[in-house]
Amino acid sequence: VQLQASGGGLVQAGGSLRLSCAASGRAFSMYYMGWFRQAPGKEREFVAAIRRSGTITYYADSVKGRFTISRDNAKNTVYLQMNTLKPEDTAVYYCAAKMVPTGLATNEYDYWGQGTLVTVSS
Repeated sequence: VQLQASGGGLVQAGGSLRLSCAASGRAFSMYYMGWFRQAPGKEREFVAAIRRSGTITYYADSVKGRFTISRDNAKNTVYLQMNTLKPEDTAVYYCAAKMVPTGLATNEYDYWGQGTLVTVSS
């Protein structure tokens, strides 16, 4: 599967953005999807994940209550709604896909998108 992330940009602290990740090919509904981010000089970190049906989600503590992951299997797309953004949310955001539900909060995904830059100004 090929993944294309979009929706990044420059936003002021307290603002919102919605990222999208469009997947090519069939069988999107068979993949577990995740969002990760990598800030300058830091390692890539887990942000959120969603199971195939979309009914179960997982979040990093740093974004819990502010970010929401969702998916539309009919559109082959996963979203990340980001509210109350903070300067420390500045990073390149990546979407990823995997076939098994283990390790959803780790980097052990099978496919990765190219990343979209989110910059939050103070």
